[in-house]
Amino acid sequence: MAQDLSPDELDDLEAEEGDEKAPFRRYLTRLGAERMHRELIRLLNEARPKVTAEVSAAAAQGDRSENAEYIYGKKRLREIDRRIRFLQRRLDTATIVTPSEQSDRARVYFGATVTLEDEDGARTTYQIVGSDEIDAAGGRISVESPIGRALLRKGIGDTVEVRRPRGEIELTVVDIRYD
Repeated sequence: MAQDLSPDELDDLEAEEGDEKAPFRRYLTRLGAERMHRELIRLLNEARPKVTAEVSAAAAQGDRSENAEYIYGKKRLREIDRRIRFLQRRLDTATIVTPSEQSDRARVYFGATVTLEDEDGARTTYQIVGSDEIDAAGGRISVESPIGRALLRKGIGDTVEVRRPRGEIELTVVDIRYD
């Protein structure tokens, strides 16, 4: 599996998030896909059957129009079904990338773990992931974020300027890993 994003694939990253018809490839790391798959299995095997049983029990109590348990249960069931469809669609259409299989380890590509140093000498480490895997507190940022886009194809020692709400910041790539 080719791990480097071609120019066409990078252009695909710029398609709008909500545009389902855009020729947009979604990338997920293997770990991100596994997390989403575990959530899907949990929803299908645990959450949905539990809520379905609760709705059935509430429906058996009689008048459904004033039965708060029934109304809330049906709403929760719709939310679960919506999330199941979302996860299935994302997993079916995503391109799974295994960062450890990256051939060009001298540059930043999707899945890379990058250590950056700012102008003040403070170091921060981020993994470049897909939009469905974002966890800022866990150090995972989207490839579509301003920092993620700025870092693509950069090497150790390269400096990038990133515009953020608090103003521009200059970041230098200190280390690139593909774990």
